[in-house]
Amino acid sequence: MDVDELLKSYSAGERNFTQVSLHSANLSEVCLAGINLASANLTQATLSQANLQGANLIEANLTAASLWRTNLSQANLIWANLKAANLIRANLTQVDLHKASLFQADLRLANLRNADLSGVNLAGADLRYANLSGAFLAGANLRGANLTGANLSRTDLSHAILTKAIFFKTDLRYVDFTEVDLTGLDLSYCFVSRESLPIQDFLEVG
Repeated sequence: MDVDELLKSYSAGERNFTQVSLHSANLSEVCLAGINLASANLTQATLSQANLQGANLIEANLTAASLWRTNLSQANLIWANLKAANLIRANLTQVDLHKASLFQADLRLANLRNADLSGVNLAGADLRYANLSGAFLAGANLRGANLTGANLSRTDLSHAILTKAIFFKTDLRYVDFTEVDLTGLDLSYCFVSRESLPIQDFLEVG
């Protein structure tokens, strides 16, 4: 199926496009709200500024896809592969990214407020100035991620991996750090509340 066929079928009311192959397809600025693209191949596809609100993208392959300013709010991306994807300024509010791979993805200025990021792989991801407030990050892998200026207030980071992550002017107020190894991290330039991080631990980390 090519792009024209998909758009024609979608316009006619069809929503089920599971396992479709759209490698390198250009779907920028199109409205595909509520579409079912489970297990679809969207490797290197261009979806910039597209509307994918509420879309089903379970186990979809979006490796190196362009999702700049894409609306993925409330989408289902469980087990999706977004390795090295461009998600700059993407709307990912209330998205379900449980066990998804965002390895080395670019999420600068992305909105991940109240997203389910449990068990997600964000190793090496660029999260500078992203909004993750209220997100569920239990068990997430943030090894080497850049969180400069990011808002992580009221997030659940229990059991997360933060080894070599970069924290600078990061909002860490009211964060759940249960069972998190903070050894070697410099949080001295971050916003940290007593409720989320005991003052003695904070002094030892910085």
